[in-house]
Amino acid sequence: MRARVAWLVAALVAAIVVAGAILWQLQPGRTATPTASAPVAAAPTASFVGAAACAGCHAKEHAAWKGSDHDLAMQVADERTVLGDFADAKFAYAGTTSTFFRRDGRFFVSTDGPDGKLQDYEIRYAFGVRPLQQYLIELPGGRMQALSIAWDSRPKARGGQRWFHLYPGQNIKAGDPLHWTGVGQNWNFMCAECHSTQLKKNFDPAAGTFNTTWAELDVACEACHGPGSDHVAWAKRTGDWQAHAAGKGLAIALDERRGVAWAPVAASGNSVRSRPRESAREIETCARCHARASRVSDDFVHGKPPLDTHRLALLDENLYWNDGQMRDEVYNWGSFVQSRMHAAGVTCSDCHDPHSLKLRADGNAVCAQCHLPAKYDAPSHTQHAIGTPAAACTACHMPTTTYMVIDPRHDHSMRVPRPDVSAKLGMPNACNSCHTKQSAQWAADAIRKWTGRPPASFQNFADALRTGTIGAPGARGKLLGLIDDKAQPAIVRASAIARLGPWLTPVTVDAVIRATNDPDAVVRLAAVEALGHGEPATRLRILPRMLDDPVRMVRIEAARGLVGPPEKDLPASRRAAFDRALAEYVAVQTYNADRPEGRSSLGTLHFERGDLDAATAEYRKALALDPTFVVAYANLADVQRSRGAEQDAEATLREGLARNPKAALLHHSLGLSLARQKRTAESLKALGDAMKLAPDNARLAYVYAVALNDAGKRREAMALLRATLQRQPWDRDVLTGLVHFSLQAGDRGEALRYANRLRELDPESQEHALLAQRVAGGTPPR
Repeated sequence: MRARVAWLVAALVAAIVVAGAILWQLQPGRTATPTASAPVAAAPTASFVGAAACAGCHAKEHAAWKGSDHDLAMQVADERTVLGDFADAKFAYAGTTSTFFRRDGRFFVSTDGPDGKLQDYEIRYAFGVRPLQQYLIELPGGRMQALSIAWDSRPKARGGQRWFHLYPGQNIKAGDPLHWTGVGQNWNFMCAECHSTQLKKNFDPAAGTFNTTWAELDVACEACHGPGSDHVAWAKRTGDWQAHAAGKGLAIALDERRGVAWAPVAASGNSVRSRPRESAREIETCARCHARASRVSDDFVHGKPPLDTHRLALLDENLYWNDGQMRDEVYNWGSFVQSRMHAAGVTCSDCHDPHSLKLRADGNAVCAQCHLPAKYDAPSHTQHAIGTPAAACTACHMPTTTYMVIDPRHDHSMRVPRPDVSAKLGMPNACNSCHTKQSAQWAADAIRKWTGRPPASFQNFADALRTGTIGAPGARGKLLGLIDDKAQPAIVRASAIARLGPWLTPVTVDAVIRATNDPDAVVRLAAVEALGHGEPATRLRILPRMLDDPVRMVRIEAARGLVGPPEKDLPASRRAAFDRALAEYVAVQTYNADRPEGRSSLGTLHFERGDLDAATAEYRKALALDPTFVVAYANLADVQRSRGAEQDAEATLREGLARNPKAALLHHSLGLSLARQKRTAESLKALGDAMKLAPDNARLAYVYAVALNDAGKRREAMALLRATLQRQPWDRDVLTGLVHFSLQAGDRGEALRYANRLRELDPESQEHALLAQRVAGGTPPR
């Protein structure tokens, strides 16, 4: 397995995956340099011409777009665009009173800056319009930062027309990455792409500065349709227009709905697409911004797979509930592609006008385009009176979750409510979001009474994903069932692979290897990542051929998985492909070297390749970007430990704790460092502090218990592990520890019970089988 530094960085990066709908920024008055790569159907000379060039021929579409959320995504701050109260309005938060005012016709805020002191800052851009508007402030180095105090633009009768903080009650101050001056509120990285057209971040890693550019200061025509110069030439019959005649000079044809009809089927009350949808161009175009994702490159080409330039999030437990309902702010793509609607061939523009962004019909009528109202928009189906809020299709099938304090977002997984799943597995459901005083079982019983059968739905993977998440008995079989079921949505199969990754065995690895040949890049990427954490021999056998995958994210993860022991045995015939793919990986991390995650990933790469000086430099750069970035402290300490400089490692960890006194990882790492220095009492205190700060982290509890046992405190160690097992009943480390400690206490019967539970969890594991045999036979475990 890889060194701890690798998976620590990977885990944190996965948790911070973000996409634009919160913050973004640009340099005023600049024009983006045209991409050097040719769009799919356009000549290499295609360039961006601006929305005005489109308006002459596409007046209707242009008129619909004007005033839309895309058009108003980002605007220069002036009397026309700024909605907030800047008449010396005051707002207090975390001990600071900010004042919003005007000076010489411009807009300013007096608020706490990077040093925590009050300073006047000019508002450069207004960001969004409804239900809230944020404001962008320019800081040195080309950085644009989003102020965390936002304007509630809703009518006063709905609680609006007020200033509010996006992190209420969290007491965020200067130095925190979520403070408006911190990396978490940086427009260049966080928001700019999805609030503008043809965004180029242009971060200079050497200088640490941005020269961010764009073609238009909003989400205009070419953001979706691609550079339009060749299309204009074709339309006006100028230049070499004939060379573009076949595709009309369009960079991408968003025509998947053209000539398509939805025919109603009386028996079901639903409609069927007149022909199957055979591509996903439109959905993938929307996914760039309407997905939880991180950007990995500026060289987006319209029509190319999103995973060439973006890393799309899977159904990770911290983002989604295990049944696929949105949990964190995930936007729409990940929800929609797991839905029955997506499987039936529905595209985004079947429901939304792509130019005005409005629904194609009001209320339930938008659903009635495909679902017969006589059957579905009736009390016999909704079980609620017509015209009441609960009778809305979205109330049950697209419930909302509120983000950014006041912004309710509909869940686009369009699911059938499953209170029975809630009763069994603990996920929320639409029924109990209204019937808050009733139980989930009450709601499930009500549905059964109405329909005469148990609730049923298209999404039926909750049990498998949850079992895989907690590592309960049967996890492997259930996850394998999802992975091999081609009828399951690709994002579900990929999410099952991600959960199976920690438990690769000769049986499970075969399923993951099969997934490397899947036609969907999301599945291939998940398979490559899972194999990348497997045994070196498996990595060396499978990953070299993935270095030539047509999708960038798959290629670079294959290269990353080969770093370390497999790299040394890589065949000469694959060396060039490996070097190319690894160079792409480095380019991606360098592109995001404005983030501590990017720097830390580079540091880990250098560490695993034996370049300790380069690793040290990158970890220090990560900490310079964000002195609160816990992972970089832990990884830098590991580099120092590997050099034999244990005292330097201790100093680094203590420095990190001075910045992050509640970081369990740093207390844990410090405890290990002190143990290596034979400072047992101090070590036990640090390990204990780590466990108290993260009581649900079974690994921290296990290590602390081992330390207690080694210090002659076996009774305390066993009590700790038993308590941990109550919260984490399937943790392999905890069970293994209890086997050994029970034997040491002379209780072979209890040891055998724990050993048998390990066998139940991992019936394929020869290691656990041998452990149980030795305990049963009275042979001390090795």
